[in-house]
Amino acid sequence: MKKKILFMLINMNIGGTEKALLNMITEIPRDQFDITILMLEKYGGFLDQIPSDVNVQYIDYYQEIKPILNDPLRNTSRGLMKKGKIIKGISLISYYIVSRVSKNKNIFFNFITKKFPNIEEEYDIAVAYAGPMDFISYFVLEKIHAKKKIQWIHFDITKIGFDKKFANKNYKQFNKTYVVSNEAKDKLINLVPNIYDKTEVMYNIVSPKVILEYAKLGIGFKDNFNGIRILTVGRLTSEKGQDLAVNVLAKLIEEGYNVRWYCLGDGNSRSEFEKLISDRNLQEHFILLGSDPNPYPYINQCDIYVQPSRHEGYCITLYEARILYKPIVTTNFVGAKEQIKNNKTGLIVEIDQEEIYKALKTLLMNKELSKVFSNNLIEESCNPQFELHKIANI
Repeated sequence: MKKKILFMLINMNIGGTEKALLNMITEIPRDQFDITILMLEKYGGFLDQIPSDVNVQYIDYYQEIKPILNDPLRNTSRGLMKKGKIIKGISLISYYIVSRVSKNKNIFFNFITKKFPNIEEEYDIAVAYAGPMDFISYFVLEKIHAKKKIQWIHFDITKIGFDKKFANKNYKQFNKTYVVSNEAKDKLINLVPNIYDKTEVMYNIVSPKVILEYAKLGIGFKDNFNGIRILTVGRLTSEKGQDLAVNVLAKLIEEGYNVRWYCLGDGNSRSEFEKLISDRNLQEHFILLGSDPNPYPYINQCDIYVQPSRHEGYCITLYEARILYKPIVTTNFVGAKEQIKNNKTGLIVEIDQEEIYKALKTLLMNKELSKVFSNNLIEESCNPQFELHKIANI
């Protein structure tokens, strides 16, 4: 009999966590698993990439509680009272205060979801996949019936808002916690030591077959630039480090290098980066391409791939550049050394624009080194099946 497995996350926005899930479910054998994706909201550029044989569900009432979870609680409570819902507004603040004083966020989550039913269907495995998002962890533990429950951590928890008290109270209730790199695991165990025996590394799954196939689809770059194309893929946010890239490019252009830097992705820092590009007079040299669900033609066509991130969990775009044998420069975020062998399959530098500049200049001046990196990547083997056995074994 097939196992029923559910993955829960926020939405299918174009991002690393969502792409990791798509890659995983592509590889999960359908003769062994029935797959359900449960989302808080129906949103995201990856929605139409969910395989047709996957059951997709949404939390209908999430839009009702979303302001409570995401907006300043004082404003939400005040708004309720202005609408005449005085008791509800006062209760909301009261339960929040009690949860803060008792250091138990579950009290607040229980209050805002108590009138809504649990998920009726029972699963063999339920996965809080968007970790660490506290509400999804709570929901999987309290609102879903499953024989086994898994927490999945995709980020460096020291670089994001991480509620250590919530994690220490709740993560021990999961049968297993997966973390996407060894470095990220060490940081999690340091803050949540009571889950040491239940925690394991599982690298994000990337399918070489799918990447090589999709790299042949689409157009990719539409300009006729005949110099060196540098590419970065990722959301336009400070954590991804595109501002460092702009300053590095300014220096390379000033020194006369015939290069153009492209950024594939979108995000809430776009206007900030556009201003920085304009201030440095790089409008013709630093190109914001926007989002594309299929980044592989761009990666395949670029000359150098750069990941200038300030922090990551396990960087999927770095993995994808490896699959397409690109010369790589990456900053030394969590998990980078588990993907790149410095000076053998790429260059790992500190999170500093001067260090990125020096590494890029090395590749620009030494094309043979780029060939060495590409050839060494060709010899590497990337097999997703080893990671999938970990889920099957649960």
